[in-house]
Amino acid sequence: MLIGNLLKSTDKKYQKIPIKGIAFDSRKLKKKDVFFAIDGNRTLGTKFVQEAKRRGAVAIVCQKKIGNKDLKIPTILVKDVRKALAEACSNFYKKKPSNIIAVTGTNGKSSVADFFYQILKFNKISVASIGTLGIISKNYRKKTNLTSMDPLSLHKNLETLSKKRIKHVILEASSHGLKQKRLDNISFKIGIFTNLSHDHLDYHKNMKSYLDSKMHLFKNILDKNSKIIVDEDIKEFKTINNIRIKRKIKQITIGKNSKNLKILQNTYKNNKQIVKILLNSKNFNVEIPLIGYFQIKNLLMAVLAAASCGLKKSRILNQIHKIKAVPGRLECVANLKNNSNIIVDFAHTPDALEQSLMALREQFKKEIL
Repeated sequence: MLIGNLLKSTDKKYQKIPIKGIAFDSRKLKKKDVFFAIDGNRTLGTKFVQEAKRRGAVAIVCQKKIGNKDLKIPTILVKDVRKALAEACSNFYKKKPSNIIAVTGTNGKSSVADFFYQILKFNKISVASIGTLGIISKNYRKKTNLTSMDPLSLHKNLETLSKKRIKHVILEASSHGLKQKRLDNISFKIGIFTNLSHDHLDYHKNMKSYLDSKMHLFKNILDKNSKIIVDEDIKEFKTINNIRIKRKIKQITIGKNSKNLKILQNTYKNNKQIVKILLNSKNFNVEIPLIGYFQIKNLLMAVLAAASCGLKKSRILNQIHKIKAVPGRLECVANLKNNSNIIVDFAHTPDALEQSLMALREQFKKEIL
C-alpha cells in the first residue's frame, strides 16, 4: 500500500512511498513500516524516531518538526497524530463488519454490550462484542488489556471478525479511548449513552472534561445516518439531545416518559423483576432474571440496539426472560440454605457501589453483609 492511500493529507512528494505496515511502538516496528510518533503522558514520541529508522521505518508521521537534520527520512507533519493513526489504520484494514455499535458511559457499558450479544445469539445471528471482557464471538475470542483497544489492534480485529462473516459488533467506548481518538474513523451505525458519574478524574481532571470526552462520540464520530440510544431520565439527556438536533441525527430513547420505550412499572420477585413496558402503543409484561432497576435500563438499551438489526421488538421482549446476568455485574452466584444470596459485583466507582447497594436493599429487603 502507498502512504497516500493511508493519509489523505500526505504531501505529493511522499504519496507514492510503499509501506508494508503501521507502527506506533518503535519496539514492534518492522521493516518498511510507517512510524507514528505519538506523545504519551511521560515521553515524547519523537524520541523514538532514531530507533524506528534503525528498524527500517520508511517514513515518520508526527505533529512537530523533528530537530535532527541527520535523520534523512521522510517526515509527514499532521495536525493530530492520534487522529492520523486512526485514519491510517482504518484505510489499511479496510474490511469491517457492516453494523458496528458503540456504547459509552461510566457504568453499564459491559452489561449493554453483553445483553446485545445474548439477544442476537438467541436469534442465531452472528455477533461479537469488544470491551472489558475482551473480544467475544462464537468462533473468535481474545483477551484484551484495555476497554477500548488502540486503533491498530482494533481495526485489525474488526477485519478478522469481518472475514469470519460477523456483521454485527458492539464495542465499549471508554473516555480514554474517545479522548485519544482510538475510535475515530469507524462508521458506527449506533451510539449508546448509559450514564455519567464520578470516575477517571485522575486523567480527565474534572467532570466537564470527562463528559466532553464521552460526547466526542456524538459530536464528531457518528454521522448523519447513525442513531443515538439514550435514557431520557438522566441529566445528560439534554446535552445529547441538543447535539443530535444540531447534527440532525435520529434518536431512540428509553425512560419513564419516553415516546419510544416507556417503562411503566417494575416490581421485584426474589432474583427477578416483573417489568411493564409500553412499546408501539402496546403493553408488555416481561419477567427478567436480573437484579437492580438500572440493569433493566441497560437491557432495554440493548433491546433497542438489537431491534435496529432487523429483529422485531415484540420478538425480543418475548425472549428476554432467558437473559443471563453479566459475570460480576450484580451476579447471584449462590443461594444458601438459610435463604441468603451471595452476589458478586465489580463496582469500581463510588456511584456504582452506591447504586449496587441500593439495588440490593430495594429488591431483597434484607440485611446486607
